[in-house]
Amino acid sequence: MKETAATRASALSPESLAPQAPEQSRIVAALRRYPLVWATLLVALAVGVMLLFGMDAGARWTASLYAVAIALYQGFGMVKDILRGHWGIDILAVTAIVATVSVGEYVASLIIILMLTGGAALEDYATGRAARELRALMDRAPRAAHRENADGSTSDIPLADVEIDDTLLVRPSEVLPVDGVLLNGPAMFDESALTGESLPVEHSSGDFVPSGAVNGPTAIRIRVTAREEDSQFSRIIALVREASESKAPVVRLADRYAVPFTAFSLALAGIAWYLSGDPTRFAEVLVVATPCPLLIAAPVAFLGGMSRAAKSGVIVKGGGTLEQLARVKTAAFDKTGTLTAGNPSLDEVRSVSMNPDELLTLAASAEQYSSHALAAAVVAEALSRGLSLLTSDDASEHATNGVSALINGHRVLVGKQSFVASHSAGVQEASLAGGQLAVYVGVDGEFAGTLIMRDLLRPEAASTLAQLRALGVSDTVMLTGDAAATANFIAAEAGITKVYASLLPADKVRLVNELPNRGVLMVGDGINDAPVLAAADVGIAMGAKGSTAASESADVVIMVDDLAKVAQSVAIGQRTIRIAVESIWIGIILSVGLMIVAAFGMIPAVAGALAQEVIDLATILYALRALVPGRRRK
Repeated sequence: MKETAATRASALSPESLAPQAPEQSRIVAALRRYPLVWATLLVALAVGVMLLFGMDAGARWTASLYAVAIALYQGFGMVKDILRGHWGIDILAVTAIVATVSVGEYVASLIIILMLTGGAALEDYATGRAARELRALMDRAPRAAHRENADGSTSDIPLADVEIDDTLLVRPSEVLPVDGVLLNGPAMFDESALTGESLPVEHSSGDFVPSGAVNGPTAIRIRVTAREEDSQFSRIIALVREASESKAPVVRLADRYAVPFTAFSLALAGIAWYLSGDPTRFAEVLVVATPCPLLIAAPVAFLGGMSRAAKSGVIVKGGGTLEQLARVKTAAFDKTGTLTAGNPSLDEVRSVSMNPDELLTLAASAEQYSSHALAAAVVAEALSRGLSLLTSDDASEHATNGVSALINGHRVLVGKQSFVASHSAGVQEASLAGGQLAVYVGVDGEFAGTLIMRDLLRPEAASTLAQLRALGVSDTVMLTGDAAATANFIAAEAGITKVYASLLPADKVRLVNELPNRGVLMVGDGINDAPVLAAADVGIAMGAKGSTAASESADVVIMVDDLAKVAQSVAIGQRTIRIAVESIWIGIILSVGLMIVAAFGMIPAVAGALAQEVIDLATILYALRALVPGRRRK
């Protein structure tokens, strides 16, 4: 029902997510965007006037010449598609136009052309509804901020000019423009656009408040902790834009049915012509065989699924990802920050040759140059004990292994046992209780001690694994750089069946590619997870606290700190694909039924063309079911 097969398969365009124009501008844009629709309506109006005044020959020639011109135009695009190896189903529409003109059914030919060209507007209406939540995110993006000046006054500045540690005023019902710390509380916020949770959230003074949340009934002040481009809401907007520009795999989905449907339709039309001896019968069958439902309902379902996910705080970067989510059979997880809460705490300092506070000071001074969650916990513990951190001009992080730094004249290494042991003598393996893990410290080439850490399993982890199994994800795997003892303890608590520990990023990529039960879903959060997220069939990044690198390399980004969204993503993917396929089959079954009736000469060409429009509407309405949640699994 649109001009080329490629445009049928396109997902949301950036323009469709832009703020809506005034009514007059929309009409002008529609005229420019759909010239063939308006040309067809004008020709139909002219033909109607001619028939009204008894100018039958003029009406016939006007409609016929216009129909042939459109058939040649569509046929040219169809031939180019065929030469590129794409056997689409535009051939049915073009053949139906030529057939109706040939037998004198020129009114039916105009209706077919209107379906072919006007379907763009119909699809835009449906996809516009499907994109409502995505577009709403972008419409809510603030453009300016109220910055407090030194004299206590406020001035409105562009969001790009906001700097870290600025104090901003946020008035009642305004959207928080950047991430910050609440300076006056308690205060209520609507975070539904970020989390999907409709209930207001209360934050106290000193709490982190995310950009994109809507302030409650009282004015608040925040201290800026991230500039515009680094704030959570801007990251969501960037991901939405990426999702909107992605291309859903609807062409592939429709092509699975295109060739057999086309062959069946042409064969049935030919048989009807042969048995009846009436070429009109051929045209009548092809009119109702116009395959618009295959090419419209499925894109609407994909976009509905993406919109549904976005409303739940899950950004799916393309329709292809939904198709992959529906096929997942193996789920692999990182441990720290993914299965665990990512808020490790220091249980004990075991020093070999120095005072424990001295060891913690050196370790924390080196760890401040690391991006790992454990490093942040070590630094936080040292500061909470009142220890002063030392700086270094010679520090480097060794990805997934640890950090090396020259601190106050001492070469300090902090990280995995193997990393510290390769540069320090006398390293001894620490004895650990369940759920504990050890961070090893070497000073000046000698083993100095261990920091005993603990990172608890997320409370929703076990139920998420159970939900995945209920959805048909039969294999669960942990891929972690941590020690085997800690990994096995966490895996047993979560219900994971297989554990691979002490891995480097390259090891994770290799193992993901070797997992036998495809497709494979990988969930992670850190910079070191970016390669394996990109390598998996579906990479899911825990983006609320995770790294930008992980979010950029992943196919799905969970914008709330909730592992349960992984199972919800798989459920949305499965439901979306099921609805897309069902929509296609509804269109095929209804079209085949009408074709059989038309083969017996019981549906005139004009009535058949109108009936096909009803089929289009029915399949689109069915596809829009992807916008709403299905029945909950017991």
